[in-house]
Formats: sequence, structure tokens, C-alpha cells
Amino acid sequence: MRRILMGAAVLGTVALAGVVSLVVWPVGAATVPITLSGNVDRGAYLARASGCISCHSNFEAGGAPLAGGAPLDTPFGTFHPPNLTTDPVSGLGNWTVEQFARAVRQGVGPNGTPYYPAFPYAFYADFTDQDIADLWAAFQTVPPVADPAPDHVVGFPFDQRWGLKLWRAAFLHDPDTRPVEGRSDAWNRGRELVRGPAHCGACHTPRNLAGGRDLAARFAGNAALPGGSKAPSIQPQALEEGGWTVSALAYALETGLTPSGDAFGGSMSEVVRENTRFMTPEDRTAMATYLLQGEDGGQTD
Repeated sequence: MRRILMGAAVLGTVALAGVVSLVVWPVGAATVPITLSGNVDRGAYLARASGCISCHSNFEAGGAPLAGGAPLDTPFGTFHPPNLTTDPVSGLGNWTVEQFARAVRQGVGPNGTPYYPAFPYAFYADFTDQDIADLWAAFQTVPPVADPAPDHVVGFPFDQRWGLKLWRAAFLHDPDTRPVEGRSDAWNRGRELVRGPAHCGACHTPRNLAGGRDLAARFAGNAALPGGSKAPSIQPQALEEGGWTVSALAYALETGLTPSGDAFGGSMSEVVRENTRFMTPEDRTAMATYLLQGEDGGQTD
């Protein structure tokens, strides 16, 4: 019995040491100074394409742009997108561009705390320093709003943020938006947008019980979105079977109207209203080109 108790004590000590090590283990990479001048117009465009305004604005409740978004209900709790205005207390007013870069590209806050993956930072990992400088310049033009977003409502064990370090190790993947040699400019631009800023896979890719994306089924659809809605497959075969063409899909990203004359509903209608309709016709066509041709480059209209 004494040996058993001693063994249990040793195991307990080892387990405690492991937890402590995980808690203090730093997450994310060190940042380097960003001294580039930002282009406000390009930054505003990128913010639209990335969903910043639609996610971080609660227009239905009368909220100001970027002052905090509507609650996002998930199996892990309710998340409240934070205030991104220039208010120094409730928003980003006291941040540096380097802290902003680390948050956007790595999902790590100024104090080193990892963000919950309800924030789709994984899709922004390939943003260049110029992208960050442009976004930062655009965010500096947002009027301050002093209202802080509500705290997340997350129960145990998901309220233990140190556990996100394990989640990141298992499920955080680079979006791989680099151009592919031999493919058209439109396809490559569409790939960059779909896999990166537009983060289509955040909704249209199924997730496992831990909330990680099943990349083997990329764009195959998700029947368990926050709030109980669903996202259909946007793989080439499914799109073709649904009557989609490049021109029809590009038009739908502008208007929300489908080939059957119906209209997008749910969160996709919000994506069109707040994001894709502000994109250039060339970028909408590029996204449609990539989605209809797929990663293997099958040719469609």
C-alpha cells in the first residue's frame, strides 16, 4: 500500500509539473518591428474581405462599426467579438502595430494569452507586413467607442486558456495561400482569398469534437455551425450539381442571389451584405474560379 501511495504521489507530482509547464509555456513567435507605411484604402478593403466588420459589429442591436459583435453561440460557450475601435480602454487605442500583427497572424494577445479559435486568426497567418500595415492604418481611422464587449461565457474546462496551447499544437495549420506555379492569375488570387482573408473554410469545412477543422474534407460543408445553422459543401462537384458556374457564383457573392432565383439566408447573407459585395468584380470572379476548379484544377465555365 505504501508503494502504491508513493507511486500515486509521484504521478501526481509529474502531472502537476506538466500542467504548470504548460501554463507558463510561451505561445506564438516573437514579432519584429513593422515600419512600413500603411494604405488606408487597401487596409479597409482587406478588413472587409476578412470579415472584420461583419464579425465585430452588432448592427442589429444598434452597435457602432467594430465596437463589438453579436454573441457567437458554440458548443464550447458563447463568445463575444471584442471592440476593435481606437478607444484606449475598450478597444485597440493603446496597442502597437506589432501587437496587432501578433494578434491577427498568431492569435496571441498583447499579454501573451492565446485567443480562442472563434477568432479565425489561422486564416490570416500568411498576411504580409504590408497587409498588417494597411489594416493598422485603416483601423486607426475608426472612431473610438468606449463600450467594452461582454466577457466570453465559457464553462470549465474550456475557460482554462492554457489548454488552448494544446489545441493549437494539434489543430493550428498554415492556410497555405502561396501561388501555385502553372495556374492562372485568377485561380491563384482566388486561392489566396478563399484560403486566407475570406476564410471560407471556417464555416464550410466540418470540425471534430474539439473544434478542429477536418482538412481531409476541406470545403465539404458543416452541419453544425454556431447558432444551429448549416453550411453546404462548396467543393467543385457539389457546386456543379447545384447549377453553379463561375459567373453565377461571382454574381451571388455580389447580390446574394442563387442560380435558382433564391437568396442566401443565415450567416451567408451577412457575408454578402457586409463583405463580398464590397469586393472588386475581379476578386469575386477569382474566388469563384478557384472554388469551381478546385485545388486539382478541374476546368469548368
